Amino acid sequence: MAIRHQLIHHPPSALWAVLEQPHQYAQWVVGTSDSRPLEGLWPEVGSSIAYTVRLGPLELEGRTTVRRLERPQALELEAYSGSLGTARIAFDIRPWGEETLVLLNEHPLQGLGGTLHNVALDALLQIRHRAMLGRLAAVVDAQAAGEGSTTGG
Repeated sequence: MAIRHQLIHHPPSALWAVLEQPHQYAQWVVGTSDSRPLEGLWPEVGSSIAYTVRLGPLELEGRTTVRRLERPQALELEAYSGSLGTARIAFDIRPWGEETLVLLNEHPLQGLGGTLHNVALDALLQIRHRAMLGRLAAVVDAQAAGEGSTTGG
């Protein structure tokens, strides 16, 4: 199980403003080149987004479905990656003063990823999560700065 955390220098509402936008996942999810709504109203339970992963010349399609939503503290997703199987990705969102502490917990559920799950895979996930949470914080920063600098004209 790979668990990583990130302090985001904005309140939970700013983080949720990003998590609730299915088109923005490609901006912060490492390896994803685009994302789009697939079913339902994201991020309601049962809704899903589709995405493309590019590995060199190879393009893979994936899908992520919301399994649990408890605003403002939790979002749990199940990512389907074809022959690699599925993974549970859980965001634990905690107010931290005027900021937000995000804990990301991911582990394989089914398929090849679950069968081959080991300490080495967890180490790779830690590296991926460090980058992903850093990107997420940057997207929240940019969106919050854009909202804060908008005027009526």
